[in-house]
Amino acid sequence: MSVPRKIAYNVIFSSSAKILSTIVALIGIGLITRYLGQEGFGRYATALAFLSLFGALGDWGIYQVATLRISRDKADERKVLSNAMGLRITVSLAVIIIAPLIIYILPYGKELKIALIFIAFSYAFSSFYQVIVGLFQKKLRMDLVTGSELIGKIIQVSLIVIGVMNDWGFYFIIITLLINMIINFTFVFLISRKFIKFKPAFDFTYWKNFLKQSIPIGLAALVTFIYFKADTILLSLMKPAEDVGTYGAAYKVIENISFFPAMIVGLTLPLLSYNIFKNREKFKNIVNKNFKVFLILVIPLIIGTFFLADGIIAIIAGPEFAESAIVLKIIIFASAFIFFGHLFTNILLSANLQKKLFIVLFFCAIFNITLNLILIPKFSYLATASISVATEFLVIMLTGFLIYRNLKFIPSSNKIIQIIISGVLMTLFLWFTQDINFFLRLLVSPMIYFGSLIILNVISKNEILSFVKKDAS
Repeated sequence: MSVPRKIAYNVIFSSSAKILSTIVALIGIGLITRYLGQEGFGRYATALAFLSLFGALGDWGIYQVATLRISRDKADERKVLSNAMGLRITVSLAVIIIAPLIIYILPYGKELKIALIFIAFSYAFSSFYQVIVGLFQKKLRMDLVTGSELIGKIIQVSLIVIGVMNDWGFYFIIITLLINMIINFTFVFLISRKFIKFKPAFDFTYWKNFLKQSIPIGLAALVTFIYFKADTILLSLMKPAEDVGTYGAAYKVIENISFFPAMIVGLTLPLLSYNIFKNREKFKNIVNKNFKVFLILVIPLIIGTFFLADGIIAIIAGPEFAESAIVLKIIIFASAFIFFGHLFTNILLSANLQKKLFIVLFFCAIFNITLNLILIPKFSYLATASISVATEFLVIMLTGFLIYRNLKFIPSSNKIIQIIISGVLMTLFLWFTQDINFFLRLLVSPMIYFGSLIILNVISKNEILSFVKKDAS
């Protein structure tokens, strides 16, 4: 199978699996919000934010560098993955040991503190799983990963249903997350044996060389967490749990959408890494196709969410979270910027510009934290949502500048006018049908948009054929 066809297959299968997984996850969120209420869901959202915190503290760029190294010519996959796993185990144990000390000094209640201990162990299995994913990216078999994730998510939500029906409480809801992480790691590890058998290695000389490349990426991941997730923690420290619940309900919708850019860029990262220094034109072509796909996706995402936010929140979280619709209308713009932020960040990583990327992300983190500390006391979750939008926009502006300055290249797309026209037609439909049934508008509006794309020939015949021809380049 040709590379374009492999990518197309992975995108189609993985997207389908991820969409199903997202639907299942949103069902789970709906159960949790209704079961725990605003205050309880606020504690749950805080716990999830700490899962991201532990992930950022223990990232160290291990996954990204392992993926880049196994994607290079004549890479020793077994050596790279074995040492990456050994390094990941060591770092994860350190985080698990340090986590209780961090949790102890926080001004949270006993229930949330105990939940955070379970979250620390969930992080460990999540981190082990992440290292192996790079192998599937190189082999263009992310379908196996997303399939495993779907199975894990179905099991988790099934357990949530049982827990809610039997009133097993907040702790059980948290434990289902740990179970999901264990299932994901176990499945992916066992499937990886099909490609290569490896076991943790502790080659400290290799680690030293590896960490020289990975630590700047790890620091970038930490500052990315600060501007991407720290707002939830700051909100939990400065405002009641109900406010965190209101913000968290909208944020979970966005979080379940963000898999698209991460998945697509993840599939093409090995190709970017391989071609950036060997075939510059092919590298630019891959980037521009990513850019075009993201542009096509974010326009209906923004328009649809802005007009349908009230109905989306009512279905997912229930009437108690009506204020979350306002947050969703704001934060959807941050989600759109995240698409391009993923792409620009990975371009810089493939070009070995980690240090410059870190400087940009550090500045964005300071920008985010400063504004949150100033504005949360007065504006609460409206501040966190608006600052998220401003921060993500700043990220794409600064990373875009770095790409232009260092690579003399600006990602672009053809057919931009036609894409905008399609978005305008979708907007007009939603504007003039505000009294029509929500589900009908949800179904018809994307049909109008994507139908317009086809009529306006936004995707050419050659582009479609490149994904189905056996001899595609």
